[in-house]
Amino acid sequence: MPYFNIVAETTESTVITEYEPVPRRSDSYQSEAELEKEFIRLLTEQGYTYLNIHKEADLIANLRERLEELNNIKFTDSEWEQFFTTAIANPNDKIEDKTQTIQEDYVKVLKREDGTSKNIRLIDKKNVHNNRLQVLNQYENGKEEGAKYNNRYDVTVLVNGLPLVHIELKRRGVPIREAFNQIERYQRDSFWAGCGLFEYVQIFVISNGTLTKYYSNTTRINTIKDAVSGKTKKSKTSNSFEFTSYWADANNKVIPDLVDFAKTFFAKHTLLNIITRYCIFTSEKMLMVMRPYQITATERILNCIEIAHNYKKYGNVAGGGFIWHTTGSGKTLTSFKTARLASQLDFVDKVLFVVDRKDLDYQTMKEYDRFEKGAANSNTSTAILKKQLENPNAKIIITTIQKLANFIKRNQQHDVYNKEIVIIFDECHRSQFGDMHTDIIKHFKKYYLFGFTGTPIFAKNAGARKNAQLMTTEQAFGDKLHTYTIVDAINDKNVLPFRVDFIKTMALEEDIKDEDVWGIDREKPMMAPERISLVTKYILNNFDRKTYRGDKTYVFNALTNIKDVASAGRQEVEEIKRKQRLSGFNSIFAVASVPMAKLYYQEFKKQMAEDPSKSLKIATIFSYGANEEEADGVIDDENSEDTSALDQNSRDFLEDAIRDYNVMFHTNYDTSSDKFQNYYKDVSLRMKNKELDLLIVVNMFLTGFDSKKLNTLYVDKNMEYHGLLQAFSRTNRVLNEKKRFGKIVCFRDLKNNVDTAIKLFSNSDNPEDIVRPPFEKVKQEYKSLVTDFLQKYPTPSSIDFLQSENDKKNFVLAFRDIIRKHAEIQIYEDYSENAEDLGMTEQQFNDYKSKYLDITVGFVDPPAAPTTVAEDPAPYGNNQGLEDIDFCLELLHSDIINVAYILELIAELDPYSDDYSEKRKHILDTMIKDAGMRGKAKLIDGFIQKNVDEDKENFMNGRNRADGTNELEERLNQYIVSERNKAVSGLADEEQISAEVLNLYIKEYDYLQKEQPEIIQKALKEKHLGLIKTRKALTRIMERLRSIIKTFSWE
Repeated sequence: MPYFNIVAETTESTVITEYEPVPRRSDSYQSEAELEKEFIRLLTEQGYTYLNIHKEADLIANLRERLEELNNIKFTDSEWEQFFTTAIANPNDKIEDKTQTIQEDYVKVLKREDGTSKNIRLIDKKNVHNNRLQVLNQYENGKEEGAKYNNRYDVTVLVNGLPLVHIELKRRGVPIREAFNQIERYQRDSFWAGCGLFEYVQIFVISNGTLTKYYSNTTRINTIKDAVSGKTKKSKTSNSFEFTSYWADANNKVIPDLVDFAKTFFAKHTLLNIITRYCIFTSEKMLMVMRPYQITATERILNCIEIAHNYKKYGNVAGGGFIWHTTGSGKTLTSFKTARLASQLDFVDKVLFVVDRKDLDYQTMKEYDRFEKGAANSNTSTAILKKQLENPNAKIIITTIQKLANFIKRNQQHDVYNKEIVIIFDECHRSQFGDMHTDIIKHFKKYYLFGFTGTPIFAKNAGARKNAQLMTTEQAFGDKLHTYTIVDAINDKNVLPFRVDFIKTMALEEDIKDEDVWGIDREKPMMAPERISLVTKYILNNFDRKTYRGDKTYVFNALTNIKDVASAGRQEVEEIKRKQRLSGFNSIFAVASVPMAKLYYQEFKKQMAEDPSKSLKIATIFSYGANEEEADGVIDDENSEDTSALDQNSRDFLEDAIRDYNVMFHTNYDTSSDKFQNYYKDVSLRMKNKELDLLIVVNMFLTGFDSKKLNTLYVDKNMEYHGLLQAFSRTNRVLNEKKRFGKIVCFRDLKNNVDTAIKLFSNSDNPEDIVRPPFEKVKQEYKSLVTDFLQKYPTPSSIDFLQSENDKKNFVLAFRDIIRKHAEIQIYEDYSENAEDLGMTEQQFNDYKSKYLDITVGFVDPPAAPTTVAEDPAPYGNNQGLEDIDFCLELLHSDIINVAYILELIAELDPYSDDYSEKRKHILDTMIKDAGMRGKAKLIDGFIQKNVDEDKENFMNGRNRADGTNELEERLNQYIVSERNKAVSGLADEEQISAEVLNLYIKEYDYLQKEQPEIIQKALKEKHLGLIKTRKALTRIMERLRSIIKTFSWE
């Protein structure tokens, strides 16, 4: 039964509670122009004003009018000129400066002609509905303004005349990544042109009608920096694109369709709230846009505080609540924005953010400082906490529950107890029970108590608790205000799913594989030497396979001064980073006790000495001999500063292990208090840097530790409920396309515990939402699909005899299922493309894929209708049946197989070697297998023929020079231009049309990414062919131009 109805929604909630999609979908609009027209109509229906302007002079004039209206002022011409050139269009301001203007410095000073000054608001953040929203389309920014090319932008939303939101649309069937790439081109070529007003854009929206995403200008800035630095070469957008987000309702239901997106995200109060309240411009000059679940949680807490204040419900659970947001979903950002906005309420004296470990206190302070320098206050002692509680300027205070409890113990009476204080507990499943929690709520009289947790305590997992009145999270904190479970996070791609292997440890075999590892009798102790040896051998034999060491490589910014940072305490030490290429990931091994950690550490050293090829960088850390978890599964924290609870034997062992660490990394740590604290930090930083391969722990690092380079957790201890999911969640941070799972390897029978915890903390009855099925199960499903498929289509050549469109459609649907399952099975490390028991060889798959791709031609990129030869409204072609199919071509295309990758393969060729023909064929086969590169294989074949086969000596000389690859890329670019010119000349000769016209069309397409058939129509009209012949010629030419663009485009 709810204590108080504090989550009543209003029409002004930024995120709609529950959204029902409209009956007419955006897929009703085939062309980009139709989609754009409907989108603008939806905005004007919601109160946006359509502005029919396309030039900068008109944009500036409108900006002047809107600012005069907002500020109730009339500029003289000289005042406007001075204000515009200094405060708005200062040529020295970069994107970051303009972002800061909108987010922080939005009030500018106008010097009036009479000598007085007046504050001019660019945006009203206090009363958001005072801001005027306008929408324009096809705005032109080009060479007249100094741009490199003539660009026309799709749709732009103006706030008080400034372009703050830009929408780039693509027609149905075109990947939205192309819209993302288009925006990058605009930034590179024209956003800065003229007065640079389009550099004020804060949020970008990209859509193809059926899929719509949004992102901040930070994503674009990072993309540009990557491109300038050469970090990503030709695949420059792949990393940044991963940080685009879907919009959703408050129940976490994604709203992908543009029509629905327009009605929710672009609702006036929603868009204005996002821009004015739910963006964070960090101290690193990066703009972060909060996600819908973060906004919902923040608003529900603020709503709860205001209602509790009005109805005097503070001082008990009726004035509080908890947020259930899964680990890895960005709770720190949500808590920061909540604390920041709560501290700005007139009646709130202070906001306390309470963590339960000193290292988390420091970590949270660093994150808060990153979001906004100086916004929060941290403390190293209870005395400093007391001063902050008495300081009216210290509005947000981060502290530990231990320091807060000490303050209460030493100050039974204090003025702060009678003030309205918002107290937010981090990971409230650990801190909510016991004497400290009771003391806090007993002494503070007007508190508003909130908790954030990824793993709440319910009646089912409460266990036997010391304080029977505080058994569950709801009893301790009040209503559940919002939920965002691990299933939601996985669906949104904010975290990864898990793959869990259960290894029975019963009998030692010569060749250890997952399915072959059995154990010694259960009656024997878990610490028996035979078992310890067996598990160690399994980890060493399978480590490379589990962590992809030596296989998957990627680049990241590595910290180079770890020792300085680890030993700095809370003093500011500049972190020095440089780019490094890493191979694979690293792991943590969680064991049941300190004695077990000792046995494993020694066994690893022994086996690695016997077989140096299995050598790993291993460390261990613990601070006392922990017992098994309590009945609720909460992991008991070890102190990262104090090892005094260790017995002498354990301390001696830890000293030895730290000495090994000192030798390995040239450090100087030991178990004394200060040095052990620095050792803890050093280990943490080297894990994040992937300098350690395996870290053996008892409880440390199983909660609160985040590292994207960690992908595997080995478990030899009993776990359940919170402890289990918290520990598993160390592995599932998103890094890149090479990291697909968080991998868990259990050496105990935890299957029931895993299923129970997953069900409890996911609100899902389907564990496969979170834990991916075993490889054998996926393999059997794949084989079953293949068997049915081959009965219908026994050979690839049989596809050639499919005549009717319905027959082709049935083949496409059947093979599409194969494609999806093939993509799923490939991400398991157990998969081998040469396996003989899959039912279909890789060669067969590629042969059928080739037939599949042949059929998709003409359907995945439906042409737009002519715009001016208009008596016949039918679009090109008559292929109705297959047009509505999602061909899943993204599953047949890899971002890794791009021009840079192909150039690397070519650069490795040796035309004088015995295996040259085989390697040459491999390059072409690789391209043919990839949906995105398939059409370019013939071009590359010709390039190799001319530059390698027919020019061996020059090729080898260029290859052996240090800059050989760069030279090869330049030669490829020249070859592409030459071949494209030949293709255009050939088309011009065949159709008797000017090559200049065709090149103009291609040039415009390159930079607008839009088909403009009117360019060709205009040239055809001059030939006076008649309506029917003109239409047929237009169809032929457009089809050939599409083919030319697709073949010679190397984005």
